[in-house]
Amino acid sequence: MALAKRKAVRKAKKGKAIRQVAAVPMRMRDGKPEVMLITSRETRRFIVPKGWPMKGKSGIQAALVEAREEAGIDGTMLKEPLGRYRYWKRLSDAFVPVEVAVYLLNVEEVLAEWDESSSRRRAWLSPADAATLIDEPELATLIRGIGETSDA
Repeated sequence: MALAKRKAVRKAKKGKAIRQVAAVPMRMRDGKPEVMLITSRETRRFIVPKGWPMKGKSGIQAALVEAREEAGIDGTMLKEPLGRYRYWKRLSDAFVPVEVAVYLLNVEEVLAEWDESSSRRRAWLSPADAATLIDEPELATLIRGIGETSDA
């Protein structure tokens, strides 16, 4: 485990939330927004690309790196976060609180092969359908909101 992650886990065990960043990949199809979900490697449930902040990178840059590695996509991130959500992360010996800054990624490239293509699947869905597959209620609300705005 990287040093920064170990420090964050120690803080979390004292009640402070760990910070993460996430990307919600989006594209327009026939004038309607679609979002991409990916499967987690261990539980195979649907999630969005997310990960730890990276030294020397902004939250936007780190979220874009995660999207490339986990989903094989590239594009342009919106400058402001779509929102934030909290969840409980299971560690080997505890559950810790995590707060995730979520950025909207306008997808411009989808790769056939990528770093984690052998361990993940991806799916394009309407925001409403994607929201029903997400376990974290606050993230589901953010995703559902993409379909409710006309400027997504």
